[in-house]
Amino acid sequence: MVTTTDTTEIVTQPKIEEIAQPSFKRWLKHFFFMPATKRYFSKQDQYEIAQAVQYAEQGHVGEIQVVIEGHMPAREAYYLDTRGRAKQLFAELGVWDTELNSGVLLYLNLCERKVEIVIDRGLKNATQTETWNKICQNIVVTLAQKEYLRAVIGGVNEIGQVLDQYYVKNDLYDENELPNEPIILN
Repeated sequence: MVTTTDTTEIVTQPKIEEIAQPSFKRWLKHFFFMPATKRYFSKQDQYEIAQAVQYAEQGHVGEIQVVIEGHMPAREAYYLDTRGRAKQLFAELGVWDTELNSGVLLYLNLCERKVEIVIDRGLKNATQTETWNKICQNIVVTLAQKEYLRAVIGGVNEIGQVLDQYYVKNDLYDENELPNEPIILN
């Protein structure tokens, strides 16, 4: 299923004019892609992903948001690549707006067959890019074996372990700022 990936973008790092070129080919690919998210992720799968997110967020202030998109809207696909789309969703969904800047977006695009992780500025100095690249690579390998649910849950669990390492356990701060349910976009 997923064969390549461009991973880990730290949204708050200084921007080096990294603009995706408009692509008619990408637009066509997304325009003709048949919606597949419900075929790969049933309601039960979505519930299990939500449970995994809830478990991975326990004991620290980190917040995880999972977005699974079958294909980008045609108007977005022409101008944005998967990295740009992940950054756009990171902003639109308010993942950047957690109180302690501890949001992580796990984005899976089924049409492009790519995985992106976007992290907030609170994690920028605490973590290494290689850590996030490894998580994405593990997800890609599992997705290639057509084990979609296991890939997403495994990625969520690995993100939770990273957050456990870099954020002090805080039992007093137990607010869930982002929904645990994955956001499924066609």
